[in-house]
Amino acid sequence: MSENATLALVSPLSARAQDMQESATIAMAKKCRELIAKGFDVINLSFGEPDFQTPQYIKDAAKQALDDGYTFYTPVPGIPDLRQAICDKFKRDNNLDFQPNQIVVGTGAKQALANAVMSLVNPGEEVIVFSPYWVSYEEMVKLAGGTAVPLRGTLENEYKVTAAQLEAAITPRTKLVMYSSPCNPTGAVFSREELGAIAEVLARHPHVYALADEIYEYINFVGEHVSLAQFPEVHDRVITVNGFSKGYAMTGWRLGYLAARPDIAYACEKMQSQITSGTCSITQRAGLAALRGGRGSADEMVAAYRRRRDLVLDIVRDIPGFKTPTPSGAFYIFPEVSAYFGRTTPDGRTINTSMDLALYLLNDALVSAVSGEAFGAPECMRFSTAAADDKLVEAFRRVKASLAKLA
Repeated sequence: MSENATLALVSPLSARAQDMQESATIAMAKKCRELIAKGFDVINLSFGEPDFQTPQYIKDAAKQALDDGYTFYTPVPGIPDLRQAICDKFKRDNNLDFQPNQIVVGTGAKQALANAVMSLVNPGEEVIVFSPYWVSYEEMVKLAGGTAVPLRGTLENEYKVTAAQLEAAITPRTKLVMYSSPCNPTGAVFSREELGAIAEVLARHPHVYALADEIYEYINFVGEHVSLAQFPEVHDRVITVNGFSKGYAMTGWRLGYLAARPDIAYACEKMQSQITSGTCSITQRAGLAALRGGRGSADEMVAAYRRRRDLVLDIVRDIPGFKTPTPSGAFYIFPEVSAYFGRTTPDGRTINTSMDLALYLLNDALVSAVSGEAFGAPECMRFSTAAADDKLVEAFRRVKASLAKLA
């Protein structure tokens, strides 16, 4: 082989790009779309996306912004009136006091999370990630050069990590703790007592910060939503992330934000200034209208999500081998499915992992779900319940029928 041919075999990609995994939810949704494009009647329960339209008053605000010529660059951390409205939201909903210079508006909560991780974590530092976790947390930590340390909750405790577990996991190298509540993928919600105990642990370790992902805040079936930043002993070390995609059905708009003490917020602003700059001007005006419009539309959607959760649980609890905690929020179920490992498909393939099972259900039942491996729980699977009632009933009828075929 010639020298030029040898060189051609060497990948030009960075180690960073080669090591990074594609988002499992996006990958499964891609497979689902490919089958749909071929004419298959696939029910997609893999994506974390509301099936509701963005409320009309928010759309109208975007149209008005276009008509008003609101088409220029905005300040990197967001337009002033949106940042003030976010401060007002924190005061109204969470009893938290922030100033506009503590708010950074980004292109979705995902960018806000990435900004915070990249601004805080140094190579070699550890990030404790409450597990099961959203698929991108671990990859964000890797991108920053940190070491993700998954900390697993038990099924009996709705997969919630306890304060005692956190205390035992903290080391001198720990820089950050990441979690979501309500949780993606489990739907678990931390109570005031649980977060208070976690705050007490963090208070004893002043070198540790916390990144609280509250994107599902409004989709809560147990009443009170508690923010870790509400506990004064850790308030200045908590970065709170939220956004508009779930509560306002604004996924395609790409609008999220974080709140943190001024030096951390400014670091996140600098990070964003070199990557995307300010978020879409029209989207920001739509977000402003969403916040000023209150929670009425969100509450209507939550009522539907609660009904769908109960509908799905009634069906799933009739499926042998599925162990499914009752989600307290979000719009997922996260059953433990290891009872099917070792089973054989009708064409002779062995189901060894939850990914095998997810692919089997995609091809046999034409139902798309996501393997728990990407969430730090390889014995589980995530199904979205953000679909119409009839679609959910049909999806789980198919799932049950396909699972019955396994020998």
